[in-house]
Amino acid sequence: MSIPNTLKAWSVTELGEPVDALQLVERAVPEAGEGQVLVRVLASAANFPDVLMCRGVYQVKPELPSTPGREVCAEVIATGPGVTRAAVGDRVLGLTTLPYGGFAEYALMDQDKVHQAPASLDDAQAASLFIGYQTGWFGLHRLARIQPGETLLVHAAAGGVGSAAIQLGKAAGATVIGVVGGEAKAEYARKLGADLVIDRRKDDFVEQVKIFTGGKGADVIYDPVGGETYQRSTKCIAFEGRIIVVGFAGGEIQSASLNHALVKNYSIIGIHWGLYNTKNPAAVDECHRELSKLADAGAIAPFVSERFTLDGVPAALQRLADGKTVGRVVMEHARAER
Repeated sequence: MSIPNTLKAWSVTELGEPVDALQLVERAVPEAGEGQVLVRVLASAANFPDVLMCRGVYQVKPELPSTPGREVCAEVIATGPGVTRAAVGDRVLGLTTLPYGGFAEYALMDQDKVHQAPASLDDAQAASLFIGYQTGWFGLHRLARIQPGETLLVHAAAGGVGSAAIQLGKAAGATVIGVVGGEAKAEYARKLGADLVIDRRKDDFVEQVKIFTGGKGADVIYDPVGGETYQRSTKCIAFEGRIIVVGFAGGEIQSASLNHALVKNYSIIGIHWGLYNTKNPAAVDECHRELSKLADAGAIAPFVSERFTLDGVPAALQRLADGKTVGRVVMEHARAER
């Protein structure tokens, strides 16, 4: 296919909330450099780091203007020198290379962040398979060594990260408890397969977990919230349990009482999935193969709650920033454009 000279993209021109920081611009289509591919974006999934980049508080701080949208499903339309992992015409997924992110018509990707997209998933689902599911798979399998028959407690269970953990937990043979805020989110968690859903606005999750497990507690706790949620989780972790610290969406970074971990014989495990891309990229490749198998078998399917076009990016990213979304919200280019 012919490559246009310019593209439309949402760029952060000044830091702030997404609805204020993002401006629709037209700029030159970049060339694929050494080890890079130029892709036509089919879908781009919104992630909280995209919000943080708009605010200028993410650990990665690209020079402005910069287009966010790290996670995409896309078609390869050109390859740079030294590319061996993808060819023109391939439908791929993975991470974009800033400042040429996925909330645009075209983007750049470094080839080591490029993976073949499973045919069993549509574009929006494929765009959502990478960060959240890789984080969940590494956290649950590689680090926590979850076993069939164990009980997994997932906080923020209706969100993008939590919804992935529910499906991965069920696929691993675990009994899954989901904790959410509000009945609408509870319904989504039930649809995702959680065996028990606790609305933290109505019930004390510590008490409910103890009742559900006969006093044993949860073997594995998956916590993307942090703060008080983490502190209370220590009260319902099982003997030899594992608490996976995924993030601090609640806004408070807790301090762990290590004497408590000693007394109850549980482990506190941090998961920074991004490190695997540089420290052990072969493990990322292996994880993608396992996730693709699960997707093709119908065991997992990213839950896409909202699909919007390029025009809807700022509003959708703001809804994510305000905590008003469930599952994944994904920009899809209109099928007529393909």
